[in-house]
Amino acid sequence: MPASVTLARAMTLALIVVPGAVWAAQFNYSIFGTVEHSDNITLSDSNPVSQNVFIPGINFSYLQQGSTLQANVNGTLQYTDYFGHQFSNQTQTQLAAQANWTVLPKRLDFTVEDYAGVEPVDSLASNAPNNRQQTNVLSLGPTLHLQFGNVMRAQVELHYLNSYASKVKDFNSSRGMAAFRLYRDLNPTDTLSLNLESQRVKFDHSVATTTLGGVNSTIATPDYTRNEAYGRYTSTLMHFNADLLLGWSKIDFTHARSDSKPMARITLGWQFTPHHTLSVTGAYQFSDAAQDMFLQPGQSIVNITNENPTDVIYNPGGGISTGNLVIDSEVYLEKVLQATYTYHTERFQLSVAPTYDKLSYLDSATFNQSTRGGTISADYRLHPNTTLTAFVNAEKLTYTSLERTDKTYRYGLDLGHQWTPHWSWHVSYIRQVRNSSALAQSYHENEVFFSVVFRR
Repeated sequence: MPASVTLARAMTLALIVVPGAVWAAQFNYSIFGTVEHSDNITLSDSNPVSQNVFIPGINFSYLQQGSTLQANVNGTLQYTDYFGHQFSNQTQTQLAAQANWTVLPKRLDFTVEDYAGVEPVDSLASNAPNNRQQTNVLSLGPTLHLQFGNVMRAQVELHYLNSYASKVKDFNSSRGMAAFRLYRDLNPTDTLSLNLESQRVKFDHSVATTTLGGVNSTIATPDYTRNEAYGRYTSTLMHFNADLLLGWSKIDFTHARSDSKPMARITLGWQFTPHHTLSVTGAYQFSDAAQDMFLQPGQSIVNITNENPTDVIYNPGGGISTGNLVIDSEVYLEKVLQATYTYHTERFQLSVAPTYDKLSYLDSATFNQSTRGGTISADYRLHPNTTLTAFVNAEKLTYTSLERTDKTYRYGLDLGHQWTPHWSWHVSYIRQVRNSSALAQSYHENEVFFSVVFRR
């Protein structure tokens, strides 16, 4: 059974057993319809296919902050209709959901997290309509809270985790996680914690077939145990926040070589004037595709029903975009550094976001890669109800073992107008170009969108 069905049942049960929970909640939604024209929808270097597409869908958000139930759910459901039936129509889901049921106040909670998205089947091929799949990761289980005086407390967690992909079956797994955390409040804004975690990962298929560069290959998917011990410091001030983590991590594979490394994560946010903000995140850690789909410490779910012009340019109408994760069972050492600087006034917003990411796989070096790039975006309010948005994105992706380098550039414009409190429209143009050292992987594409959105 797909994990998203499990989540729906779990949340429905929580709402049923908590009388009056729904009445204190905030539920918002927006319905969109987008018509898209692409002059190269298959992103081919030699045989471009011109295609018109109709994409209706709905964005929704649910926020509950009750004493018994706390929930934060944001998602999108869309249907992609390819005119002329040259490609199969698709129904896709994107979801980020967190729910916590307080069974016994200050003693026992039951938590559910679910993250669904659309990812490539073959990450070395272009993002064509037939190279997409639905993915889902689910976590659920109890958390026991222990209180030791006014400033010391602890919690014990037992969670079941499940990962699912509709096409790449070696991604599918069941996981059990146990954790012990000891917290000390240094003052009202600062907390120090000691964390011990152990996770056992068992894959549904011990041997699976994966697609690499259009060629099917059989690979082993060894089960493993991940043990981590780390200290964490968090500080939340009015204009500054910090989340610092430092520790050690060990991976024990079944019938394969084990590995251990230090681990570190950092998240800093600073609003140094009313108009200027800066955030920095970094990580040095073991990870895998399923773990990367979960929110990391310091991150939060974004309310996609609140229209942000910068977000619209990537997905006119608020639809779903395909991710860039390699969907498989392999563990890698991840080195990440990202920063975002934002300047905003009443009519203008500028955002600059450079990124660096390096993945070193433990079992097979095939997908070892490094990514450098960034995005510059700007929003200008031409009129109280009309906004012009522009962005430029550049990325250099290098597969070291494959001796392949992809340089991808994406830029575009969007004009949005809010003609009533509930209705708006967008006209967008996006161009993307890839120059690849791999045979037949370079392309260029022009896209034009027209979207109408009804927002509750």
